[in-house]
Amino acid sequence: MRKVFLIAIAATLVIGVNAQNKAKNNTKKQTATTQQTAEKSKSESNIETLTAATFKQKVMNYENGQYDWKYIGTKPCIIDFYADWCRPCRMLSPELEKIAEKYKGKIVVYKIDTEKEKELARLFNISSIPALLFVPSADKKPSMLRGYRDATQLEEEVKTILLAK
Repeated sequence: MRKVFLIAIAATLVIGVNAQNKAKNNTKKQTATTQQTAEKSKSESNIETLTAATFKQKVMNYENGQYDWKYIGTKPCIIDFYADWCRPCRMLSPELEKIAEKYKGKIVVYKIDTEKEKELARLFNISSIPALLFVPSADKKPSMLRGYRDATQLEEEVKTILLAK
């Protein structure tokens, strides 16, 4: 009787360990799939994330002693100042993606993570997010808009600020 009891306990332990291992493997597979999906969507995005270094190359080199705005890009742009923890910022992201897709080739859409790029956030006095900087061209002054906007509102801003003649 005692042998049967010990065999039953051993069998239960083996089955339990196998079930745990299977669950761990499934979790690892799900995590890998989620990461691949995120990487794929990042690579397919029409929006570029800027660092301070890439900002200086593509938008404005603020370290060259010039304090007047001088946009160095070739196409009008929108710069989204955001943070990952900000719910309105997360809501704005797909709306900006729609605009970037619709106006691909006509405008450029950039994102700047204010948590990682504190220097840029300070430079533009970003105290609340989301904040959108609309930069029409090198000879026109940019416009800062704060708060969430849906794709329809963004499109209106693109037409009136960025693409107005």
